[in-house]
Amino acid sequence: MTIEFEKEIERQLLASIKEFFKEQLDAEIGDLKATLLLRYILKEIGPTIYNRAVADVSRHLRDVVDEIDGVCFEPEFGYWKR
Repeated sequence: MTIEFEKEIERQLLASIKEFFKEQLDAEIGDLKATLLLRYILKEIGPTIYNRAVADVSRHLRDVVDEIDGVCFEPEFGYWKR
């Protein structure tokens, strides 16, 4: 699965990468280098982050589903019981 972003989001990501290099590494990089770095991160690191997020959401949803019986349970045939 390839991670892709809308053009505006990609523009912001590239601007952030270039700002990071400028502020943290005291180096100016152009659009090409920023784009190559972003592509590398998305291909090499992105799937690990994505898979972790999916696992976290799956775990959370399982926990929510496990609680349904306790939250959404109504005793049956209780009208005649006193």
